[in-house]
Amino acid sequence: MTQENFVNRREKTWKEFEETVRGGRKSLKSNASGFPAGYREISQDLNTAKANGYDPSLIERLNSLVLEGNQILYSRRSWSWKTAADFFIRVFPSAVRSQWKSLGVSFLIFYGLGFFFGFLVIQNPSMIYQLVGGSTVYSIERMYNPESGYYLSPRDVNSDADMFGFYIFNNISIAFRTFAGGFLAGIGSIIILAINGMYLGAITGHIINVGFGSTFFPFIIAHGSFELTAIVLSAQGGLILGFRLFFTRGLSRSASLKAAGKTALPLIAGAAMMLLIAAGIEAFWSSRHEFNLALRYGSGAICWILVICYFLFAGRGRQAAE
Repeated sequence: MTQENFVNRREKTWKEFEETVRGGRKSLKSNASGFPAGYREISQDLNTAKANGYDPSLIERLNSLVLEGNQILYSRRSWSWKTAADFFIRVFPSAVRSQWKSLGVSFLIFYGLGFFFGFLVIQNPSMIYQLVGGSTVYSIERMYNPESGYYLSPRDVNSDADMFGFYIFNNISIAFRTFAGGFLAGIGSIIILAINGMYLGAITGHIINVGFGSTFFPFIIAHGSFELTAIVLSAQGGLILGFRLFFTRGLSRSASLKAAGKTALPLIAGAAMMLLIAAGIEAFWSSRHEFNLALRYGSGAICWILVICYFLFAGRGRQAAE
């Protein structure tokens, strides 16, 4: 094929591709469906021009188009509010629903052990000292005793902001340890999740025994919906990666982890944001014991309903349309 025939046959395609890559975001959006195919054609034309020794100016033109197309296809997408909104509206809840069977097991381990050890401590009050330890029990009692100076002393705005930072650090560290434990074939995540469930259940049982439930439950009910759910999701993310690290299903280890990451990473990112929300509620709302109990219980119930409905229904319509 002569260069003249080659150019005459392909010139229209080159101009269309050039207008697409240099026409801005609007042009790219309108031609998005055919862009990958056009890029492959331009790449093939570049190889043809090089193989036949065509004019260097023609090769340079095609090479420039290929580079611009490559930049558009493979460059990192910049963060945008639209991307973030899509993640929370569709990607995150869809990823959670896709794991509902194994996630149900994680919830059963966490809450099942919580209720079990709570019941044991209520029936055998002295058991709390074997499960948790005397110093921790003393600190918990001091924290929720409605007659203690610690509980009665009001916190100012600066203190709330300080506690917000502390809660973020504490929540994220728990979630990270739970997630990282998954790399031991998932066993670590299960153990940490079980320990947290046992601890929460035992403390709750003891609080009920000593009669401090009127200060404890109004405090935890609102932020607990986000925090406890996020801890279970972190464990689930660790379980997914840990399982695929050792059970690759015929793939290479790196390919297996990459496939698992498509589901696990949205869980971890979403759990981190839930922990951030939980820290804000815990610092600026949960600690406001001067509010009446009906308001605090009501807000807590709303938080739980919102979390449940979010994971059940968010993004379903858009996901079905796609």
